[in-house]
Amino acid sequence: MATKLAPAPATDTKNAAPKPDASKLRARPPAWLNLNELNDANRDADGMIAPLTELTNEELKTRTKRRLREEIDFISNPDFGDTDLGKQLFAEPLNLAPRKAELGIAAIRRSGIDMPIHLGRLCEAPLLTPEQEQMLFQRMNYLLQQAAVHRSVLNPARPSRVRLETIDRLIALASWHRDRIVEANLRLVFSIVKKFVNPNNSFDDLLSDGIVALIRAVEKFDFDRGFRFSTYATQVIRRNSYRTVVLKQQERQKTVGGLQDMDLDLTDEGRESAISEKRWHELRSRLSVMLNDLDRREKFIIRARFSLGAHRKVHTLQSLANRLGVSKERVRQLERRAMDKLRAMAGDVNLAELETQ
Repeated sequence: MATKLAPAPATDTKNAAPKPDASKLRARPPAWLNLNELNDANRDADGMIAPLTELTNEELKTRTKRRLREEIDFISNPDFGDTDLGKQLFAEPLNLAPRKAELGIAAIRRSGIDMPIHLGRLCEAPLLTPEQEQMLFQRMNYLLQQAAVHRSVLNPARPSRVRLETIDRLIALASWHRDRIVEANLRLVFSIVKKFVNPNNSFDDLLSDGIVALIRAVEKFDFDRGFRFSTYATQVIRRNSYRTVVLKQQERQKTVGGLQDMDLDLTDEGRESAISEKRWHELRSRLSVMLNDLDRREKFIIRARFSLGAHRKVHTLQSLANRLGVSKERVRQLERRAMDKLRAMAGDVNLAELETQ
């Protein structure tokens, strides 16, 4: 049975902040930022932002130009045009439940993976109710929208310290709300990435990638679409984990193929042991050392021809000739010379200790 996918997140076209009349937009923070509901968030924000009182006028101009170069992305909503929305949003309490150590311990046990107990602290936040989730997403995006509005009227010729500080605080408060969503959904990351763990993909690496994917999902989720965030996040994290495993496998295959092309003796026993992650990293380390002994052009050609490092595809001799500004035959000569050097170095390297691992 085909799985019904959740609707896609909103596109960036919704992120354009309106251009208000600068004379009507006060630079100082709005009064609703001092509501009791934001006390915890403001305390955290105090530790995240630095006061700008000591900056000179020239430094404020530089800071203003830097802020204008940085886009503030958010998911917009028709309600954000309401001038009283801030007071309404932050007057109603979130009533977030306190963190519980037993939730983290339970997450560790359910994972079925031997990992440090301190990772359980990541899963101590209780799940959000649908109402809390909706409020957090609405607040986060509204705070970012307000920051974008203030950013839209910045003037490098007449920098405003107060407006810059207001923008910094609004972004810091938005980050606080984002973090509450992230920590409440970390158990979801645990439950998904553990299914992709194998000898070549450790739980720690997959967990780190999964958390990054979760944060990206929070920032792209349209809270007004009418479905739960976990539905969308599950797809994002699962696709990200699958892509991580596939890319790593492709990279391993390319590197092992490169070692074979350099006439390294990979016997059946050697191939079997190459499956272990420890031996794999050892081989990559040896190859990296050998590549560093080549000159700049030789190293570039070998990496591009064997799709190593940042190169995601095998480059042709002609494409490399165009990049280097030499003839195709010259690239062929440089490749042959580099391969000869690598074969000589490979002959000098003792791989016996690798074969026994």
